[in-house]
Amino acid sequence: MEEVTAVDTATQTTQQVAQQGGWGGLFVYCLVIFAIIYFFMVRPNKKRMAEYQKMLDSIKVGDRIMAAGIYGTVKKVGEKTLEMEIAKGVVIEVSKNSVAGIEK
Repeated sequence: MEEVTAVDTATQTTQQVAQQGGWGGLFVYCLVIFAIIYFFMVRPNKKRMAEYQKMLDSIKVGDRIMAAGIYGTVKKVGEKTLEMEIAKGVVIEVSKNSVAGIEK
């Protein structure tokens, strides 16, 4: 028995729409597909990125964070980097984008 994939089904549907409704039907079909992709993939990702950026902007001196798999306490916050103390007297500089989370 031959296995039918989503790509095969979409191709067949596109061909049927093109034959039946001309270019107008194909255009509407493409719009529906793009709307589905937007609402199930793009929009949630934008929301997650906005929450992540809000978390990065809320980092302040004294917070305990995990950056690049290393836990430490924030000693200085810069525009793109921060300094964190990982052991007594050991301070490293890491990119803000490497921060995975803040412990409150």
